[in-house]
Formats: sequence, structure tokens, C-alpha cells
Amino acid sequence: MQLRTPSIFLPLQFKATFLYIIVALVMLVPQSSLAFQQNNTELDYNEYSGEVKEASGNKALVFATLTVEGTNISTISNTEGNFLLKVPKEHVSKNLVVSFLGYRTKILPISSLERQGNEISLEVSVTQLSEININAPKNAMALVKETLKNRDENYFQDPSLMTAFYRETIKRRRRNVSLAEAVVNVYKTPYNIVREDAVELYKARKSTDYSKLDTVALKLQGGPYNTLYVDMMKYPEYIFSEESLTNYKFTFDRSVRTNDRLIYVIRFNQHEGILEPLYQGELYIDVENKILTGAVFSLNITDRDQAAQLFVRRKPAKVDVWPTEVSYRVDYREKNGKWHYGYSSVFMEFKVDWADKWFNSQYSMTAEMAITDWETVSKDERPKYRQRIRKSIILSDEASGFSDPDFWGEYNIIEPEKSIESAIRKIQRQLRRSERNSD
Repeated sequence: MQLRTPSIFLPLQFKATFLYIIVALVMLVPQSSLAFQQNNTELDYNEYSGEVKEASGNKALVFATLTVEGTNISTISNTEGNFLLKVPKEHVSKNLVVSFLGYRTKILPISSLERQGNEISLEVSVTQLSEININAPKNAMALVKETLKNRDENYFQDPSLMTAFYRETIKRRRRNVSLAEAVVNVYKTPYNIVREDAVELYKARKSTDYSKLDTVALKLQGGPYNTLYVDMMKYPEYIFSEESLTNYKFTFDRSVRTNDRLIYVIRFNQHEGILEPLYQGELYIDVENKILTGAVFSLNITDRDQAAQLFVRRKPAKVDVWPTEVSYRVDYREKNGKWHYGYSSVFMEFKVDWADKWFNSQYSMTAEMAITDWETVSKDERPKYRQRIRKSIILSDEASGFSDPDFWGEYNIIEPEKSIESAIRKIQRQLRRSERNSD
């Protein structure tokens, strides 16, 4: 029996979204939860793994997109450049398309891939200076406004049912203390309507090592919604509403090429006279078609106390909590001339300072979600309210533990980083010992 203990909530908000943290005092108890079991007697897919890197310098390319040509099946490389792709056998005769911003897209037959150890090298795509000056916009803010205005025309106009892989991790310094993963169904509403997206949980797994949490258990509230709301083209009101645009200064930074498209990099930052913590970062805009293809940005922590007020709702009297970094990323993909949400992540680093301790604790949380397949559906296929996960979901409370290495079956996932793989192997060994002791 697991003891119930009092909990203290420290919600961390991404403006009006649902990025939260719960900090709770816990008693250390053994965990005995087991994962869903899945037995695949005959696989109807091939699995390929490898690394995407730069051709000239062997630098790992992080978040490169890998897509099976002519399908909606895709995945991305992880923060170490590694990828894992599962291709249904009916598609193994097709090509694999590998793309990365600023590099030449590579197309290669899937039949030429080995099951493991593939090395895919991409060459840098050089942009000539003359290209930058031809029909170049003169006003960066005007380009951003026009891109937002063209959203209804350039992005999906039909409802879609997307299969997505979601992962969230919590680390105390460099050590993983909590892992949670899920395959979810995302009902993505058209970009030209105000209605919000809906998420349905398909399957999930998790583990938390409370012994490394310093008697403080952290849980991320909101789950996949944390990443879904980073889709700024679907939810521009969370960062670039018509009223808030004037709070920012937009400037041209550089230009790159990807998929034979000229991409302008627009830097933005809040005006110096604004004291409220806003955002700073880069927008990647297809200048010819006025399309946002991706964005990387972070909270501008100008004042620690003000930033803490944005994120902390309630906390113990003797605990001080403040963020040291909050950053976001979103990438879009194109199909038949229309663009859609493909990947997003949220990274948060913060400190917890107890008044009666000499040293404070440093924690980081990462949440990421990648669309691995999708199909156009009718509006009637939107899941009922009782089928959707709540926006207050705590995924680690909804999932079971790690045990089955073939847990995900045919579903594409993001290849775990080495530190996560090591943590999962350790968890599996612990569960096996626990099972043997209970027999």
C-alpha cells in the first residue's frame, strides 16, 4: 500500500497555457507497478536506427526530420543526432527523406538502409548573398505580421487525427529522476478556426526514483498540452497577439536554405523599456510564401522575482523557487503545399532553495512531442469529452512502469538519449528483481 501524503502545488505557467509543476513532500516507498505487456509474434514493420550528422564536420544534427516519401510517417533525431524509425513493410520499397534547416535535403532508398548503425550525412546549403537582396522585405515586423495574417491560407484547413509520441523527463542536476512517455492521438483542428485541439491518451509508461528527489517529488501537470500550445501558428495569442506585437523589436539576422526554400531568420526581443518578462528568440520564415517553418525562443528573465510570480502559485513558506531558464521550440512540416505542426519541446530549469539548508537544488524538466503519422478526418471524429485527457493531467500518475522493451510495438518514437536509455535499463533490472522477490 502506498501512503498518501500532503502535496504543495507550484504551477509553472506558459502564459495562459498549462505548463505546471507540482512539488510534493513524499515518503519513500518501493514502487511495484508493471508496464503494459505487448507480444508481437510477427512484426509487420521494419525498424531502422542510426545517426544524422553534418557531412563536413561529423557534427550531430539535432531534431532532423526523417519522413517516408509519399506518406505521413515520420520521426526526428534526438539531442544526440540518433534516430529510430519503424516502417510498415508495405512501404519499405519507398524512399526516406531527411531534412534539416540550412542543409541540403537527402533522399535515399529505404532498401539501402541497414537495420542498425546507419550514418546519414547532410551537406550545408550555401546561400548566396545576392539571393538575400532580391525582393528582400525591408521591415521585419511587417514580415512577421504578414506571416501571421496568411496562416489560414498556408496551414492545414481540414481537421486531422495525428499520432504523436510524447516524452517528459525531470532531472536533478544531470541525473534522471522521473521519466514518462506516451503515444497520444491528437485531434488537430484547422488553423483557420478558433476551436482548440483535443488529445486522447493511447498508452503510456513511467518511472520515478524518489530517492534522488531530496524529499521533494516533482510532477509536470498538463502533459502533452504543454507542448501542443507551443504551436504559435495555432495559438498566436499566447505570444504574438495583435496587442503584444508592439512589445517586441524584430530584426533580420541571416538567411539559410532548406528544401530549396529561402528561409529568413528573424530575431525578436522585448523593447528595453518593458519590465515584464516576455520572450526572445528566432523565427524561421519562408520569405517567398510568408510561412513560419519553425521557431526557437525563451522567456526573457529580466527579474527573478517577477519571473517566479509568473510560475509559482503556491509553495511552502520555507521554500523559494525561481526559474533560471525557460525555452521553447516548434517545427512545422509541409505536405501538398500545406503546413502543419510537427514537433515542439519545452525546457525548464529552476532552483529550489530551502531556508534551513546550506545549498539549493537545481532541477530541469523537458517535455517534447513529435507527430509520427496523421490522416485527414471529418469533424465528427473529434473525441468525446470523456475520451480526452484533462488539461490538468499528470502523466506520471496515469502510466505504468518500464519493463517491456517492445512496449511501443509499431509506433514511432523519439530515440532516447544515452542517459535515458541507461535509466530505463536500470529501472528494468529493478523491476525484474522486484518480480522475482514477490514470487
